[in-house]
Amino acid sequence: MIAIVDYGAGNIHSIAKALEHVGGEVCVTDEAAVVSRARAVVLPGVGSGGSAMKRMRERGLDDAIREATRVGKPFLGICLGMQLLSEHHDEGETAGLGLFPGEVRRIPHGPKIPHMGWNQVQPLREDLPIFAGIPNEAYFYFAHSYYVEPRDQAGVAGVTEYGSPYCSVIVTEQVWGTQFHPEKSGAIGLRMLQNFVDWTERA
Repeated sequence: MIAIVDYGAGNIHSIAKALEHVGGEVCVTDEAAVVSRARAVVLPGVGSGGSAMKRMRERGLDDAIREATRVGKPFLGICLGMQLLSEHHDEGETAGLGLFPGEVRRIPHGPKIPHMGWNQVQPLREDLPIFAGIPNEAYFYFAHSYYVEPRDQAGVAGVTEYGSPYCSVIVTEQVWGTQFHPEKSGAIGLRMLQNFVDWTERA
């Protein structure tokens, strides 16, 4: 079972339906105990970094997520969910989950802020399972005003150009993160979610 963490943000049901479409068994939950029992965890993302972390701390979801990744359960963070992997989020001046070394900053410049719409992702390592079956420089759907600024490049798996290049995909042994919304990215996004379901089945 894949636990989709509900911390009061929107877009929960679209990611649930997309994962079910590619064969995932999902449960939307705001209970830490359910996250602890799950085989894999998805942290979706719409909303403010500060309010999201406050809600998760109140429910014990932050510690449940950290423990899940510590024991090797597959984890996928989407948009704000990817940003919350970092150590600090400027929006709300809040500590993140601390699963990825870096800070979350407001996009300093670009054609338009927020960055909304289709844009390309350039994989830095095409052999990674997250990119299986996905063409180089494929388009995905973005909607965000903040981005992850890594402390080092370890784990940065893909970049996107928007005024300047920034980290749009994170892959480590414990976590995957996408700044874009795969559930809103058509067939290519569904393929990426299929790759995540495949990871959960191998774990």
